[in-house]
Formats: sequence, C-alpha cells, structure tokens
Amino acid sequence: MSIDHEQRIVELETRLAFQEHMLAELSDALAELRHEAARSADLLRRVMEELKNARGDLMADPATEPPPPHY
Repeated sequence: MSIDHEQRIVELETRLAFQEHMLAELSDALAELRHEAARSADLLRRVMEELKNARGDLMADPATEPPPPHY
C-alpha cells in the first residue's frame, strides 16, 4: 500500500473517531434535554394543579357562602 493511501486511511479513521465521539456527546446532550423537558412538564402539571385548586378556593360557589353581615 502506498504512503498516500495509508495517510488517507489514517485521516479517515481519525475523522471517524472524531465523529463517533461527537455523536456520543450529542446523544448524551439530547438525553439530558429530554430528561429536563420531562422534569419541566411535571413541574408545570403540578403548578397548574395547584393553581386550579387555589382558584377553586378563591372562587367559591356563592350558594355555599354565608350571607353578608348586613342581612
């Protein structure tokens, strides 16, 4: 095999190793982003549930409210 071919093979192997490394890093970053998105969605669900409960407490049914003191 000529030196030129060997150099090209070494260069291609180097590029391949770099690309595999970058793909692994991207995969890890994507997994972390998905995990973070799931945590954010869970937090949003809990906040919305708490808001719904608080809104229910603030906007009670007028029929269940005691009459005002001037009656």
